[in-house]
Amino acid sequence: MAPQGNGGGRADGGARVHVVGAGPSALHFAQSALDSGMRVTLLDVGHEPPPVVAPELSFAGLKRELPDPAEYFLGDDYSAVLFPGDASEYYGFPPGKAYVFEGVPGFRWNATGFAPLFSFAQGGLAQAWTGGAFPFSAAELADFPFGYDELRPYYDLVAARIGVNGAEDDLARWIPVHAHLEEPLPLDEHGAKLHERYLAKRDAIRGMGVALGRTRSATLTRDRDGRPACNRSGRCLWGCPTHSLYTPRLTLLELRERDGFEYLPDRRVTHFESSDGVVRRVVARRADGEVEHHDVDRLVLAAGTLSSCGIWLESLRRAGEPVPRLEGLMDNRQVLVPFVNLAMLRRPYEPSSFQYHQLALGFEGASEKEYVHGLVTTLKTALIHPIVQNVPFDLRTAVGIFRNVHAALGLVNVNLHDDRRASSWVGLEDGPDDGGGGSRLRVHYEPSPAEPANLRRALRTTKQVLRKLGCIVPPGMMHVRPMGASVHYAGLLPMTAEDRPCTTTPDGRARGHENLW
Repeated sequence: MAPQGNGGGRADGGARVHVVGAGPSALHFAQSALDSGMRVTLLDVGHEPPPVVAPELSFAGLKRELPDPAEYFLGDDYSAVLFPGDASEYYGFPPGKAYVFEGVPGFRWNATGFAPLFSFAQGGLAQAWTGGAFPFSAAELADFPFGYDELRPYYDLVAARIGVNGAEDDLARWIPVHAHLEEPLPLDEHGAKLHERYLAKRDAIRGMGVALGRTRSATLTRDRDGRPACNRSGRCLWGCPTHSLYTPRLTLLELRERDGFEYLPDRRVTHFESSDGVVRRVVARRADGEVEHHDVDRLVLAAGTLSSCGIWLESLRRAGEPVPRLEGLMDNRQVLVPFVNLAMLRRPYEPSSFQYHQLALGFEGASEKEYVHGLVTTLKTALIHPIVQNVPFDLRTAVGIFRNVHAALGLVNVNLHDDRRASSWVGLEDGPDDGGGGSRLRVHYEPSPAEPANLRRALRTTKQVLRKLGCIVPPGMMHVRPMGASVHYAGLLPMTAEDRPCTTTPDGRARGHENLW
């Protein structure tokens, strides 16, 4: 929804809005604002991706034809390798996506109980996503000041813009079916066997309160708007070379061709200045230290949950106002559950296939709102060294075993729900005065007391379903990801129908600043 005018009426044609950030929320807001006749100035740091390497080649083709394929796949300093003993994560990001996580001078943070990820890239953290595009259900929206029926037209709109594939199947119980769904990608052999086994055992699995179906993926299965359908090159992890898998930077490139859109990179917004409840200017710092002031009529903070809240808090601090602690930080706890499909032992793996999840499983936790979502990925061309090093044998034996089970390996990424608690919060704290403002973002997270029981219940159910599907979970290989790893941050400036401090209206207008969203 494009913002309304300061008086509450619809903004006049040609009105300008400043947007901070260039992730999916920022860019799709900007697109809607342009469509409504507004002019948009977008302020962004804007790290750019490296050029695409040989887009015509498949994964196997790159291994054959690149002069130094190890440099492409692992980095010239092997930065993509996770070495034995690294218990913080199960897999690393390839060198071609290092720009997504590149920092910026002057941005400081401190976290306890939380491992936050930030991005200053064109397109934001979603430049490294796996394409999962799932609408919230009515139960998940129960605490919002609007319901699914009110959001449905916008799910339809975004799917029409970016291309989402999926199917109306058993998962529709928890994942609503919206318009503009393309047909799913063809399943690889491993995924097809899992799906066939599910259909054969459907009644028993459904009796457990569990469903398995096709994932929703922002990946084209038919040509559209100059983007080709997925050709299953096996290069997804290193960045789709044909842009079949949607990333937000594609929208940015489209917007830069439109009249009324101005893109200003190399600007890290630190705070805004306001008076009488109206934002007057936004302040940005460039890489060379130069500080810019931009007069604004309307301001949209869309720099990510944590960074946007940091800008808001810093603005209060510089204005001499009390700086609150924003309570209610949420994220999805994720657990990675490796499995072996016995029906796929000694089968050759398929490198020419879609790399990411093609199936998903779902079931309720303690209530309908506590839905548990599992993304099922069959292992194909992913980096395999984290798996090999976790096999409880010496390296030679582990590699030998892996060759026989490669095509049989899979992973379920189990996502649990979260809720708002005062014990998880974001605020500001004093930091070193190095010219960046003298404060830093403070992030603190404490898991729900119910998390251990929720984890046990979810993992027990996941393993029971995998057994029904003819799979085993090797002992000792499940990995609980650090909190913050899923990057589904929320809850800090909640939308409410009631007028309360540190909240926004249902359309995102910040209470206390009439022209800030």
